[in-house]
Amino acid sequence: MCWDNAAAESFFASLKNEMYHREQFPTRARARFAVAEYIEVFYNRKRLHSSLGYRTPAQALLDHLTAAAAA
Repeated sequence: MCWDNAAAESFFASLKNEMYHREQFPTRARARFAVAEYIEVFYNRKRLHSSLGYRTPAQALLDHLTAAAAA
């Protein structure tokens, strides 16, 4: 079992550096929406991840599902 939380720490560092520190949010609701949008629109669909061979998570999932269907 792995107790290393490096992936979570890396994600939150990216979130803070790429989104959070660049904006001031008028309300908590707007901040929550911005975080959800960052995750769903940018982090999972456009941002390249070195741990996934410099692919997006969406592309890595699609590649995995395609390989599983072909097997």
